[in-house]
Amino acid sequence: MSITIYGIKNCDTMKKAFNWLDEHGVKYIFHDYKKLGVTTDKLNEWLQQTEVTKLINTKGTTFKKLTHEQQESISNKAHSVELMLNQPSMIKRPLVEVNNKISLGFNAAEWETIFK
Repeated sequence: MSITIYGIKNCDTMKKAFNWLDEHGVKYIFHDYKKLGVTTDKLNEWLQQTEVTKLINTKGTTFKKLTHEQQESISNKAHSVELMLNQPSMIKRPLVEVNNKISLGFNAAEWETIFK
């Protein structure tokens, strides 16, 4: 099973996710958006599995700092991809990719099922 967790190392939710994975003996690769960024291809791949309004953390500080016009434009796929490329911290985290399928956010009950 190939498992990659995407996010930002110092995020509190990411720390909970790392702890959960470690406590359950789940082996994973960590991809830090701040250090490694994210590609257009990867974002488009994820957007085939979920809506942009779920992929972008609209409750986060990065999104809230956008202009009203930028916030409204996320329904445009090309524009939303550009925003996430330039500001990857607005991507919902953690994003866990298991065998090319994604799970957004930390939900222990959901993870129990995913990582059986």
